[in-house]
Amino acid sequence: MVASRRRVRNHTSMLDRGLTFIVVVTILVGCSSVVAAQGQDASWEPTHTVDGHPDLQGVWLNNVATPVERPPALAGRARLTEEELAGLRERAERIFENGRSAFAIPESAFTAALADIETYEAASTSSSIGMVDLHFVDRTSLVVEPTDGRIPDLSPGAEQRRGAVDRGWREKTGPEDFSSIHRCITTGVPRLGGNFGAGPYTYYQIFQSRDHVVIMSEAFHDARIIPLDGRPALSEDIRQWNGDSRGHWDGETLVVETSNFSSDSYFRGAADGLRVVERFARTDAEVLTYSLTFSDSTTWAGTWAAETSLQRRDQDIYEFACHEGNHSLVGMLRTARLEDASGR
Repeated sequence: MVASRRRVRNHTSMLDRGLTFIVVVTILVGCSSVVAAQGQDASWEPTHTVDGHPDLQGVWLNNVATPVERPPALAGRARLTEEELAGLRERAERIFENGRSAFAIPESAFTAALADIETYEAASTSSSIGMVDLHFVDRTSLVVEPTDGRIPDLSPGAEQRRGAVDRGWREKTGPEDFSSIHRCITTGVPRLGGNFGAGPYTYYQIFQSRDHVVIMSEAFHDARIIPLDGRPALSEDIRQWNGDSRGHWDGETLVVETSNFSSDSYFRGAADGLRVVERFARTDAEVLTYSLTFSDSTTWAGTWAAETSLQRRDQDIYEFACHEGNHSLVGMLRTARLEDASGR
């Protein structure tokens, strides 16, 4: 469907929440910006590596438009009808055609189409010209447990952490207030929802060997090197921004368990108490189903789970060059030096 692709690095101010961030705009040449859900190939049979494990290798794109949590307008409904799905695709095409709207992450494109607005507006200098193709499916939320499609309530401590992060996006008193995202270090593990958080519009490349799996993310060029050889997890005293991951095969499914997150990590209010179980399974020649289970008694009232799909792409991973265009950090440092000079 895609004849060719070129990338434009647009390190300007945008975030769907109206906040400053670094942007990669992905342009697809010669194709529609919204694609229909892919059909399953009944004749497909999974392939395996020389070690006998399922072959997950290749480049995969996360472009599912379904929101993480079920919108209130769809409360009580886990699925859309075919007519509703077709209507969403049509409205998304209209709203984001020819750059008439601001750039939107897939979830925001879904909610814009659901509301049937004329123009999507956001604090962004990027237009919707060349937005990567959106993958619409009939699900109304990525959250599958609880069945209401909503993430369990946050604890008071998690509310405070989330509030501090939200304020950090808007109000910075100095360069020390920049998160690991703003500093181009990492967007964290796992990635689910948001701009770089699950990777909407994020390309991943998976490599396999007999005793390791590597998941390379184009955004920020994070490389998760996951041992499969049964080695013990790190001591709880050793904490890392992206946690400590260990993987194993459960039949045709790769299972990755991650803990030991740093107190400086952040995922939807969670930090060092987070435990994540990820499952990767080929369910079609062109689809990698990605399931996640989250638990953290210091953050949520209960365990919750989500599921999305990654679409196979015969394309390459490109350089992200985050630091080279990180104007927000340059601006903050310049402002801090000016304040130092003024004696404020």
